Amino acid sequence: MKAGRSVRLFEAAPRLGGVIRTEQVDGWLIEAGPNSLQENSVELSSLIEELGLRPEKRLALPGARNRYILRHGKPCAAPLSPPALLTSPLFSFGGKLRILGDLLCRPRTRIQDLSLADFARDHFGQEFVNYALNPFVSGVYAGNIEKLSARHSFPSLWESERTHGSIIRAQIAAAKAKRARGERTGAPPIVSFRTGLEALPQALGSRLPRGSVELEARVEGLTPGPTWRVIWSRDGTTQTEEFTSVVLALPSAALAEISVGTLGERPLAAVEAIDYPPVSSLFLGYRRAQIAHPLDGFGLLVPSVEQRAVLGILFSSSLFEGRAPEGHVAITVMAGGVNRPDLGRLAISELLPKVREELAGMLGVTGDPVFMRHNAWPRAIPQYNLGYERHLEVMERCERDYPGLLIGGQARDGIALTACIAAGRKLATRVGAP
Repeated sequence: MKAGRSVRLFEAAPRLGGVIRTEQVDGWLIEAGPNSLQENSVELSSLIEELGLRPEKRLALPGARNRYILRHGKPCAAPLSPPALLTSPLFSFGGKLRILGDLLCRPRTRIQDLSLADFARDHFGQEFVNYALNPFVSGVYAGNIEKLSARHSFPSLWESERTHGSIIRAQIAAAKAKRARGERTGAPPIVSFRTGLEALPQALGSRLPRGSVELEARVEGLTPGPTWRVIWSRDGTTQTEEFTSVVLALPSAALAEISVGTLGERPLAAVEAIDYPPVSSLFLGYRRAQIAHPLDGFGLLVPSVEQRAVLGILFSSSLFEGRAPEGHVAITVMAGGVNRPDLGRLAISELLPKVREELAGMLGVTGDPVFMRHNAWPRAIPQYNLGYERHLEVMERCERDYPGLLIGGQARDGIALTACIAAGRKLATRVGAP
């Protein structure tokens, strides 16, 4: 649009934003999907500025820097620096030595991909895999580290091994390079907005010309050519429009259903095999006195070896201001994922008793919540498992076979919200390319 092109957006849902959905009720602010955003690029900062959201932006509270990981049934503060690692009770003395052994790793170029778990074991040992990598990946992917591809799920680590050997040395070198360029070092700021994350897609939508967005509109098929024909329907009525280019930013199941051509060909049918585990998000509000834990951090991650019924707990009201009424606190409990899909599919009446039992032991929660929202995502997060390159090849081949058709989004360019924003910018650039 900024490049002078007219745009039409077809959205199957009744609102823009996809899984980004914020609700405000009686002083509670609930995020149904992502809860925060890492401001990790100049492009993202520029977008926030361009959309006029800078006054609305909220940084995570200082206490949210802390992270907890469950070990032997109790929250243990995760070390946030090398000195803290040496004194942390999260790892044994032998485990700490094995982690530091990464410094002896030499650069290598692997011919074959391997699981994220095998990759981390090579560098840091099994204890690190159990009590650092596993809970972290559960919080990001809700996935299985024995199945996730090291190359595709965390490409930056893969590249770090190739260039430096040691992941620790690579991180130190990256920090030095940033300082030399005068850039900020350390973890990127965690941000949201005064009215929640949905402010971002709402602001983007408001910049689109009137009449350019069609909600509850399902694209049924595409006919390629010098001019692309898009067939879409709403309320039983089918319409056809013509465009010079078509961009698909869809979940894999929707990509698989798209027909391209006059014979109903489905060139992306194979990507339907991408695994999306179910995840339940349970937002719970309590009076402050009902929770013994100080909630002085981002949240609590739960390793699979602990064999619990939850993936993790976000301390929502400790992360940003304005998430709970005065005298109350809010937490968000995640359940399900690849390792426990049964929990992700449970009705709230079955899930809540299991969650209450876990919260009592982990955080000292007593009594019933005074507020609750349950959001279930039957197909939550695409899993970049071993062999994921075959899905990427299907998308690349489709683009080669049908010039003017571009594919991007979560199934191709990364699952994080920041990755999706970067993918959108890349797609916009490609549309404008000759």
